[in-house]
Amino acid sequence: MAKLILTSAAEPTEFELGELNTLGRHPNNTIQILDRIISKEHAEVRRGRDGRFLLRDLGSLNGTFVQGQRIDQHTLRDGDEISFGSTQLVFRELLDHGDEKVPLQKVTIAPAMALSHIQQRIAARPDASFAPEREVTDQQQLRHDYERLRIAYELSRAVGNELDLDRLLHKILDNAFQMLRADRGVILLLNAEGQLTPRVARQRHGAPADEIVISNSILKEVVERRQAVLSSDASVDSRFSGAHSVIMQGIRSTMSVPLLHANELLGIMHLDSQIATNAFSEKDLQVFSSIAAQAAVSIQNARLVSKIEWEARTRAQFQRFFSPGMVQQLVEGRLKLDGVGEMRQVTTLFADIRGFTGMTEDADARDIVSVLNDYFEVMVEVLFRCNGTLDKYVGDEIMAVFGVPLAQPNAALDAVHCALEMMHALDEFNETRRAENQPPIQIGIGINSGPCVYGAIGSSKTLQYTVIGDAVNTASRLCSLAKGGEIVISEATCREAGPALQLDTPTRVRVKNKAEELNVYRVLGLAKGARPG
Repeated sequence: MAKLILTSAAEPTEFELGELNTLGRHPNNTIQILDRIISKEHAEVRRGRDGRFLLRDLGSLNGTFVQGQRIDQHTLRDGDEISFGSTQLVFRELLDHGDEKVPLQKVTIAPAMALSHIQQRIAARPDASFAPEREVTDQQQLRHDYERLRIAYELSRAVGNELDLDRLLHKILDNAFQMLRADRGVILLLNAEGQLTPRVARQRHGAPADEIVISNSILKEVVERRQAVLSSDASVDSRFSGAHSVIMQGIRSTMSVPLLHANELLGIMHLDSQIATNAFSEKDLQVFSSIAAQAAVSIQNARLVSKIEWEARTRAQFQRFFSPGMVQQLVEGRLKLDGVGEMRQVTTLFADIRGFTGMTEDADARDIVSVLNDYFEVMVEVLFRCNGTLDKYVGDEIMAVFGVPLAQPNAALDAVHCALEMMHALDEFNETRRAENQPPIQIGIGINSGPCVYGAIGSSKTLQYTVIGDAVNTASRLCSLAKGGEIVISEATCREAGPALQLDTPTRVRVKNKAEELNVYRVLGLAKGARPG
């Protein structure tokens, strides 16, 4: 089984691969990817005669990359990282274990007809525990508990530390085949929409695989009652007399058991035998239920590890630019970055070190980097505390924005408050520098508010979420007007921040690329009782 996993989305999304798969922005593609950088028909993945998958670029403008290298075509290997635009995918292909793998498109859940009364069933016991040895008096119970322990041990030894979900599912079925006389097996897991979808389908021997049709009657019984279902002769079993899917294949014996973890249904395991009537006994069903209980634990662990790894990658990617609160929302999926440009009302802040070139003229390069890193550490901590987003560093200058990606009703006031806090933090930073006989650092800050375009901007290999527009340029010009220790804001920011600011007398200035002079204000502080944020 082969698939592409979209890793750059808010949550990883998996796409099963068929013989021919096309990728691009157009909805007619097998895999549609909403990324403005990629082409409408960007690339294709085709299975060759040797069974391997070939990735081919379809003449896209921005290219297709594998492991960071641009390719025209490439034979995919398990674990290959594919990228185009801001989209990242991973190719996964399960290794053959010797038994034939049944294509998942050959697994069909057939609609159910009438379902009669069940005469025999085994209730799942996900909370079953082991009594202390001194309390066990029933020899049959002791044997039952021993069998459960044996199965758990065998399965634990078989799956080991396997955390790749697909490999894990194959190992679980391998173990089931070793313990039970089954011909074929399927593991179905619940997807995000709560629907059962086949994830692994296997048969014991290497003979050509027929289509596996599973009765929806059986699955419904397992899901609704959380109970294992055994049919000793499905073709005549009154419980499934109306289920044409069972009769159609003439299956003699089936077992279906729920995958339960802490009372949460993860999916269903299904085994069948086509060659023997009464192939499975009630004891087999108990064994299969024990396998399912242990399998559910392993499946949940694999899912949790995958989620943790994805969250770690997401945090590492975003925590450099967004406040911890925003990062948490991004990780949880409550805040999404879709890469599509949009017009937003934004307040932009520029903070620039005054005279830094002269300060570092005779300094060692390592000392310059050390000073900048220490300075940026202090400034960015203040920025995040004030609900700002780091846009970029430009030499010794910081560009920050307020109002994106999360809308802020008091963005202008937050930005001015952040500037004042930066000045206060800089005073403390300079006290340390003076104590070390280092010259103090002085910064000037410019702030402007206005409509800007916000989105993912850059090349196909390097994208950055940023804001562009005349309002951003004006903020940069105001920063160049600010002397060391000054905060200069525009009339637009003054108007949006409201009466919460203490300001100096407005000054008329002319800035580059502006036909008319602008009113600018120097911030003295916040009015008494003002509450930013």
